[in-house]
Amino acid sequence: MSKDTLDGRRLVVVGAGSNIGRALARTASAAGADLVLAGPDTAKLEATAAGLAGPALVQRLDLADEGSIAALAERVGPFDHLVSTAAMPANGPVATLELAAVQRAFAAKVIGPLLLAKHLAGQVNEGGSFTFFSGVAAWRPAPERVVMATTNGALAFLVEALAVELAPVRVNAVSPGIVDSGAWDGLAERKDAFLRGVAERNPARRVGTPDDLVQAVLYALGNPFVTGTMLHVDGGHRLA
Repeated sequence: MSKDTLDGRRLVVVGAGSNIGRALARTASAAGADLVLAGPDTAKLEATAAGLAGPALVQRLDLADEGSIAALAERVGPFDHLVSTAAMPANGPVATLELAAVQRAFAAKVIGPLLLAKHLAGQVNEGGSFTFFSGVAAWRPAPERVVMATTNGALAFLVEALAVELAPVRVNAVSPGIVDSGAWDGLAERKDAFLRGVAERNPARRVGTPDDLVQAVLYALGNPFVTGTMLHVDGGHRLA
């Protein structure tokens, strides 16, 4: 994707307080995009904005609150692309799952994206798009990851349905595999061994980086003939 594709375009990044959302915002800002940073933690959004090449609008957003989504739509106005990296995992054995945590997970991955489309699709400029983040768990379910697998899988079908209904607005998704984005730092001294093991099993023989995901998003934004598509950026992890 050339810089010209984003130069002067308005890009909404939902989840811009996360490491991956921040990496995307930095790349887009350096390419000349006009950014709207949205998410639940305004302090993290402000921290992202402080590291950008250009100015950005910060808007608090709760994907479980339709009023919050409507407020985002009102403030954003016309825009070119929206990317949501939002996730709210609800991991654990099925017997211990709490309804509120499950509902938050679906709000981030399924209900929230649906409501973003509801409130913002009419504001997308010609050639514009939505890109959402799914995840490899949908294709490689594992114990204690039932909710993660289900929400990511549901998003895959939602993207196809929205691509048909919202046409010609394009709708796509990126499905990350294991990415060294900071999400695994909680493993402490076990992190390196874990990532090494993943790399050894992956056909690509490596783990992902935030830039791998950013490049996939830029492809989704820039290719006008790609819609209703799931871009697997997982090093082949779902096949191993």
